[in-house]
Amino acid sequence: MKKREFLKKSAILASSTAIMPSVLIACKEQQQKSEGQPISKLRTAHIGVGNMGGEDLRDISSHAKVEVTALCDVDANNLAAAKELHPNAKTYTDYRVMLEEIGDEIDAVIVSTPDHTHAPASIMAMNMNKPVYCQKPLTHYVSEARAMKKLAEDKGLVTQMGIQVHSFYDYKLATLLIQSGIIGKVHTVHAWSPKNWGYDGPEPEGSDPVPESLDWNLWLGTSAERPYKEGIYHPGNWRKLVDYGCGTLGDMGVHIFDTPYNALELDVPRTIKNECREPNGFGFPEKNIVTYEFPGTKHTAESLKWVWYDGPGAPEMHEDLKLPNVASSSENNKDEDGDTSMEDKMSLDAKVADEGQLPEQGAMFVGDKGRLLLPHFMQLPQKIVDGKYVDISEEIAQVEKANNMGEPIRDYASEGPKHYHQFVDACLGEAETSAPFSYASRLTETILLGVIAGRFPNQTLHWDSENAKFAEDDANQYLEGDYRNF
Repeated sequence: MKKREFLKKSAILASSTAIMPSVLIACKEQQQKSEGQPISKLRTAHIGVGNMGGEDLRDISSHAKVEVTALCDVDANNLAAAKELHPNAKTYTDYRVMLEEIGDEIDAVIVSTPDHTHAPASIMAMNMNKPVYCQKPLTHYVSEARAMKKLAEDKGLVTQMGIQVHSFYDYKLATLLIQSGIIGKVHTVHAWSPKNWGYDGPEPEGSDPVPESLDWNLWLGTSAERPYKEGIYHPGNWRKLVDYGCGTLGDMGVHIFDTPYNALELDVPRTIKNECREPNGFGFPEKNIVTYEFPGTKHTAESLKWVWYDGPGAPEMHEDLKLPNVASSSENNKDEDGDTSMEDKMSLDAKVADEGQLPEQGAMFVGDKGRLLLPHFMQLPQKIVDGKYVDISEEIAQVEKANNMGEPIRDYASEGPKHYHQFVDACLGEAETSAPFSYASRLTETILLGVIAGRFPNQTLHWDSENAKFAEDDANQYLEGDYRNF
């Protein structure tokens, strides 16, 4: 079944379903508040509660106004562990059954499945007028990202993509610094992660017995049917595989792209080129260098070049990525009393290695007034001009004060829940989300275009955003996929 057929059938189902939309939920809450009545809790249903789904469940449920109503997972072990934490929640193996049976008992849906199930589950929930929090990347296919954006807008739903570092202190600070013009107009961004969510080996042969705890058919969902192999798909390696994940670019890339993408107010790229091995039809390449060219914005030059590096050894060294030698700089940058200058304290505080080594993961903005290094994550951004670190403590203080940012927080346990709580508060009419599907769909589309370019190594693809297609017709077949009936 093609994705468009699925959407058509889902729309028909939605038109016959009378469920209170999120907008009315928010209105109801505001009316209760004005009348002095107690605010009712947000009743949540969670699709996928293992691994990252378990973290999502923990942080959503840590909000005082959340009542976990339903839990769904294809793995009985994951479901049992979540049930122990929320004994009053109803449990399900099939999200479709859950949504059909208790749609009128839930107010919002959290989707924390492998990538290939993000859109089918989210679209069904959204067609029932449910606000949705969906893990990153938003979808597995470009067509799905655009469909989810449109559906959310048409229905006026509260939505949020699960890029929790989007709400972290240092990333918000870097966004504001870039938009203040701290390095002028940006013309290039380099971003990298040495993680390896790729697989260059052969497709496994044969099959293994499916664990009793796992419903393999439901795990496959809309993807093509294939035999189960232990350690290959569930629970963790699906990110490496074309049918289920989006590789390192779709995992870490979404996080590391987010701040530069948001700060520069980018849309989708015009051209994409991926330097990688030839496609094998099963796993993503273990090493990728993806070069994007974006149309300019008010924060950039007339066009913007963006280079992404992933896999072992990433990034490849480039002149733009050279860092000052902190050891020698500290000898040359003493103040009058012989103490280490503020610029060196900042560089050391940010944990950049003392021999000018790049952070393991991060991004470098290159502008006409210098460079800004943003490590990933919970580290201060650093400005570099003419091969030296520059003290930007005054600029940071001004931005913090102007935006009421308060004291820096670099504790994941306290920072992590913020993005989730923002979604809950938005559902209750008390806030707005910072990564709604209107934003998340564009970011995800950008990521997925780079993934598709990996099927055409070293070839520049030209993207027509208005018509949602490539100039290179062979690439258009990968914008959507078949949906298996399961």
